[in-house]
Amino acid sequence: AGIKVLAARLDGVDPKSLRDTLDQLKDKLGSGVVVLAAESDGKVSLAAGVTKDLTDRFKAGDLIREVAAQVGGKGGGRPDMAQAGGNDPAGIPAALELVPRWVQERIQA
Repeated sequence: AGIKVLAARLDGVDPKSLRDTLDQLKDKLGSGVVVLAAESDGKVSLAAGVTKDLTDRFKAGDLIREVAAQVGGKGGGRPDMAQAGGNDPAGIPAALELVPRWVQERIQA
């Protein structure tokens, strides 16, 4: 529906670098929804971002809660940026696959 969605895995990246990368990707996309996941030492770090022009339709905090549930974690944040952690790295593929569906459901709502 014309909304760019990026969901990617970047293993070995610390949470701060994940946030920095998220900001860079949001800038490059211009408009869109981004979710990044990283595994380090058996722990999962997640970051979600929504560009400012879309925060009235999509909330990063809502998205991160759904995604984090897939990796046995929870999180929260602002409408434009949110973070979470989890302890089930095996759930990362399912978590990333959930992102486009989540966006699509919000478009149709």
